[in-house]
Amino acid sequence: MIAIVLTIVLLWVSLRLLNVYTRHGSYITVPDFKGVSIGTLEDFADDHDLEYIINDSLYDYSMTKGTVALQDPMPGTRVKKNRKVYLTVVALKPEQVAMPNLVDLTMRQAASMLETFGLKTGSLTYVPDIAHNAVLRQKYKGADIKTGTLIEKGSRIDLILGKGSDNTSTGVPNLFGKSQSEALELLQKASLNIGNEIFLDGNDISTARVYKQKPGENASIQYGGTVDLWYRSVDKYDFTIKKTDPDE
Repeated sequence: MIAIVLTIVLLWVSLRLLNVYTRHGSYITVPDFKGVSIGTLEDFADDHDLEYIINDSLYDYSMTKGTVALQDPMPGTRVKKNRKVYLTVVALKPEQVAMPNLVDLTMRQAASMLETFGLKTGSLTYVPDIAHNAVLRQKYKGADIKTGTLIEKGSRIDLILGKGSDNTSTGVPNLFGKSQSEALELLQKASLNIGNEIFLDGNDISTARVYKQKPGENASIQYGGTVDLWYRSVDKYDFTIKKTDPDE
């Protein structure tokens, strides 16, 4: 009888201790870590009786650097206290790529190559050279940049190109109603640059469209020339009908 009683007592004590150790029936809801900065993660996790582990990072230019982007378990999941939450954060340092070799490529080939590497075409400068529309030099922030140099993704690379012996002028495309990025793409395809930009309805690029350009459509200017642009907002100007005089 004594042995039976001792066994029952030991089983009861063991079960109670097991419940305490495993926190049986004690659950919390995982909060949303997204957007929490690395510097405040410790306090945030402690406030919710959780632990965290940063197990990965990613590059996302639409999110704030050094903040949580993804988590596992997901927000709203019921877990026991002190459960580990695995986090992916937005990298503090920008992503870098190796500068490609653009020399001797045509302007369009160079633009395509830059896009493949996550870079952008900057200003186009034409100099006397027999190599018509071919890249002679590649520059970054005013200085020549060597092939293989690590550079921040999204950077603009300026190109020095040859004028060639003939056909040193090009026609200006029609930019009416185009966004800033669309206008830049069309001008670069025509071997031209954007000049002065005037935003008549505020500086909101997302709603701005080309309202006026100078020189105008079909004007002939030299390679590497600039076209000044005036913008109006689609919220304040009807672009469905092009007026004969944009100053009206």
